[in-house]
Amino acid sequence: MKVIEHLAKAKDPLISFEIIPPKRGGDIHGILSVLDDIMKYRPPFIDITSHSAEVVYEETPTGIKKKVKRKRPGTLGICALIQNKYDIDAVPHILTKGFTREETEDFLIELNYLGIKNVLAVRGDDSAYEKPIPEGRSANKTAKDLVIQIMDMNRGKYIEDSLLDAKPSNFCIGVGGYPEKHFEAPNLKSDIKFCKEKLEAGADYVVTQMFFDNSVYFNYVEQCRKEGITAPIIPGLKIISAKSHLVNIPKNFHVSLPDELVDEVNSAKPEHVLDIGVAWAAKQVEELLSKNVPSVHFYIMQNSAPVKKLMNRLKIFKKIA
Repeated sequence: MKVIEHLAKAKDPLISFEIIPPKRGGDIHGILSVLDDIMKYRPPFIDITSHSAEVVYEETPTGIKKKVKRKRPGTLGICALIQNKYDIDAVPHILTKGFTREETEDFLIELNYLGIKNVLAVRGDDSAYEKPIPEGRSANKTAKDLVIQIMDMNRGKYIEDSLLDAKPSNFCIGVGGYPEKHFEAPNLKSDIKFCKEKLEAGADYVVTQMFFDNSVYFNYVEQCRKEGITAPIIPGLKIISAKSHLVNIPKNFHVSLPDELVDEVNSAKPEHVLDIGVAWAAKQVEELLSKNVPSVHFYIMQNSAPVKKLMNRLKIFKKIA
């Protein structure tokens, strides 16, 4: 089903997850272990991140050389695995950065072949390699542009001339939202305006960047509703499991951490940090569910241990024995 159908038909609290493909040259065993763990909680859908090529610098016998590498290329394969082996709806991330519109169309066609009907349209990381666009090709600049392209396909409008008679696709489109605003936006109001534009272009729902203070989410939803946004806004959460997260998460995701959480983690022994993170996330989930959020979305990447510990503590979500 489509994500919005899952949300509309849910009779119990929903939980979804976001995972990341293994690095290039790795294997699938780690992801299989993570998937086996999280399937116990009956997620209706799972997001799979996408990654464009990145510029890396390597030292060689003749000096430092710049190389362009795609470090995590397995999104399509993992989507097929989730959709067909586990019978769970896969939600691949579709990027603007690092891909031409023609490459995006090809990827979406492959997803359509596999029966995958959900996508998340995002701009992508700033570290993505900005490759030259070949003559006669084009690139999406923003997530809104990407939504427009996907909606064009849903209407049967393709870029390639040979696909003029192709059947329309039927993708459900999610987009990102930023309770603390996107780091490039001048303020929250302008960021919400851009989010509204993505929805007006055809997106169906919003999933937020991670946050650790529920008040920023509630305020974000309130401001979105005031601007006329009626789409579901799914809260995204991350469980603190290491002291390094206090530095890495604000640096990489441009979100803030509450003083109380930071002080507690800093004063704890390393082996106790996960317990603190789980307790904090548990309070977040309980409050969010009490306010009837449409679902709770966890960024777990390749580590299911924290969310397993959280689920055992909460005992809210149904588990397969």
